[in-house]
Amino acid sequence: MQWSDLWAACALYLVLEGLMPFLNPGGMKGLLGRLAELPEAVLRGAGLASMIAGAVLLYLVRGGGA
Repeated sequence: MQWSDLWAACALYLVLEGLMPFLNPGGMKGLLGRLAELPEAVLRGAGLASMIAGAVLLYLVRGGGA
């Protein structure tokens, strides 16, 4: 991996993070309000699932699965 790959990944993350508030700010505010009401265990589980899915996807994209 090169440093340019890491910076490209960070840039893509920022683009994806900015899509929802740019396209639908009212919906984003509502979603964040509902997320704030969820139990911490649910948020923690969703975060874990997201990390695992990202790691598996990265492994497959980087050629580890072929």
